[in-house]
Amino acid sequence: MTPFLLLSQTGQPELGWLSNKLLGVTLTSAEWVLWILVILSVLSIAIMLERTVYFARHRLPDSEGLAVRLARGDFEAARKAVEGKSGMEAAVVREALASTAQGADTVEQVIASTMARERPQYERFLSFLGTLGNNAPFIGLFGTVLGI
Repeated sequence: MTPFLLLSQTGQPELGWLSNKLLGVTLTSAEWVLWILVILSVLSIAIMLERTVYFARHRLPDSEGLAVRLARGDFEAARKAVEGKSGMEAAVVREALASTAQGADTVEQVIASTMARERPQYERFLSFLGTLGNNAPFIGLFGTVLGI
């Protein structure tokens, strides 16, 4: 008589294999969602630190002085200031100064193409951070719902 009593208390017919597995994952614990959040947080902090180091290394040290030299028309001093430097500002100034003899329209096109070439290096992994920032609250809410 005991099996009939247990069956009547469940109130549900026997579930399929997939339903049993999904219920087993969700009803045991929501700790795995917390671990996902921890791993994604560590990954996002690592990306932020990498981007900070990248921006610091590719920064032009005396950009104000360079702007003053360019405004005065001292192109030779500006060439020497960006010689051997890395980064978007240095590349734009270097290539723009190299094309000054071809006219203002050419310089404008060279600046635009240089910026288009350099931009992906500066925006690397930022889409991941944006996606993670938008979805992290929903992952946390999912864990909260499972935990309840």
